[in-house]
Amino acid sequence: MKELLEQMKASILEGDEEMAVELAEKALADKLDLKVVMDEGFIKGIQEAGRLFAEGEYFLPDLVCSADAMKAALAVLDEELKRPASGFEAKGKVIMTTVQGDVHDIGKIIVGAMLTAVGYEVHDLGVDVPNEEVIAAIDEIKPDVVGLSALLTTTMVEQKNIIDLLKASGKRDTAKIIVGGAPVTREWADKIGADGYSDDAISAVALVNSLLA
Repeated sequence: MKELLEQMKASILEGDEEMAVELAEKALADKLDLKVVMDEGFIKGIQEAGRLFAEGEYFLPDLVCSADAMKAALAVLDEELKRPASGFEAKGKVIMTTVQGDVHDIGKIIVGAMLTAVGYEVHDLGVDVPNEEVIAAIDEIKPDVVGLSALLTTTMVEQKNIIDLLKASGKRDTAKIIVGGAPVTREWADKIGADGYSDDAISAVALVNSLLA
């Protein structure tokens, strides 16, 4: 089992989607404890990839590959992980979206994959999502946290517009709102009334953990 867990960790670190899928399928076939598989195998891999990225040993393409491998493994395990018997409970629900008018999504995808990796149920709405659709998704999914990504100075304002729409409809307190993206700053987050801001995937996970602690 220990060797298998090391292989799972390595598949994520190496960004090897095929290997990650094979190992996830083996875990199901062998009826392994999926909580152990996740906590001691795949999650250890994505955490290590995040650490290496934070320390400058991994670059963005490396982290993207690790995130993709993690997503591939999770796609295999997802249905079983949702069963109560798996012992793996979601820490909370998170909506991730790139605001309307903006089509950049690499950062959002990485944050979503990292959050999924550490146990959150992540709903990715996609890119260029109309504000009304974001509000409708919040009503339907009832998330604990909503992440609004904007990579352009011209689309940053949509983060504020979504928060204003939530305030106007009396729904602002239904979820924590976090913002991010290249032009976004902590000052901007404070100005628009967001609950938090992060400038990379590692700090985004820490932020969500702290908001829901």
